[in-house]
Amino acid sequence: METLLMVLLAIASVILIVSVLLQSGNSAGLSGSIAGGAEQLFGKKKSKGYEAILAKVTTVAAVLFVVLSVVLVMME
Repeated sequence: METLLMVLLAIASVILIVSVLLQSGNSAGLSGSIAGGAEQLFGKKKSKGYEAILAKVTTVAAVLFVVLSVVLVMME
């Protein structure tokens, strides 16, 4: 059982790393976060497409990673 959970944790971590690396970065920097923060928050949101799928995959992989890590620590 512990081996299965460790394999699932390894798979979740690889998926998490890949999904974070494939996401596009914010190239605006500090000045863009001060000036255009409201536009990003309330304006154009990318709710469909490649970015949305990667965001959902990242969220699921992160939750799975945390849950599996806690379960493995509790088992020992």
